[in-house]
Amino acid sequence: MQTLLLPYHDDAFCDAALAAACLTAQRFNGHVEALYVREVPQIIVSEIIPAAYVTQINDQTGRSAETARAHFARGLEPFKLRMAELDGPANAATAGWREATGRESEIVGDHGRLFDLIVVARSDRPNAAGWRETAEAALFDSGRPVLVAAAAAPSVLGENIVVAWNCSTETARTVAFGMPFLKQAKKVLVLTVEGGTVPGPSGEEVAQHLRRNGVPATARTAPASGRSIGQAMLAEAMAAGADLMFKGAYTQSRLRQMIFGGATDHILTAAMLPVFFTH
Repeated sequence: MQTLLLPYHDDAFCDAALAAACLTAQRFNGHVEALYVREVPQIIVSEIIPAAYVTQINDQTGRSAETARAHFARGLEPFKLRMAELDGPANAATAGWREATGRESEIVGDHGRLFDLIVVARSDRPNAAGWRETAEAALFDSGRPVLVAAAAAPSVLGENIVVAWNCSTETARTVAFGMPFLKQAKKVLVLTVEGGTVPGPSGEEVAQHLRRNGVPATARTAPASGRSIGQAMLAEAMAAGADLMFKGAYTQSRLRQMIFGGATDHILTAAMLPVFFTH
């Protein structure tokens, strides 16, 4: 996890995502690149809309970017990350800043292909649906794992991991991408919920293979007990004291989960801990 991309906004939700990114960078001597996207409206200058108005909008977005960059720099201080170039020596955690103009989800989906991990801030505000679009673009378009931060900033990350195992290809890929985290964890629980699997290896088999790789893994199957699969996974992870969950994203189709609900959809929006997703 040497390079991390953090789509950045100047708000409290991105503070939580920044903390998750910095903790990850500290763990692996990685580099956090904050990406600030100026989503400038497409305005055609005319007699009705003068050029001065367009200039005013551009100036305002420029000031917003400067404010966000200053906020980002202050957010690095508690974690002692210094600003540096991406290709500098990898002997300490560092950070950088990048600005782009366009649609955030499209830029993250494309630019994210360069990174080991994309960290997305989840927002609970009713008018902040853009984070979901960005997270899904990262999942489906970048080919990279995505860490969706919870609303509260974590104090530790990756010490106690719960793998939400449903036997799927997506979750197997999540485990493979997340091996750097798993190998440094103090405790790993491979959690299966009754009725929430597809055909595939059992949780105990996964734990055996992880132990072979030096991961301190155990396995457990929990009853749904009237809960949805997503609800059961989150409740069991919190009961286990997890500070990070692994989840394969959208074993069922995204459209089906949007209409009927699903574990990914529930966990993506309701998790109270950071979740490491891969599609």
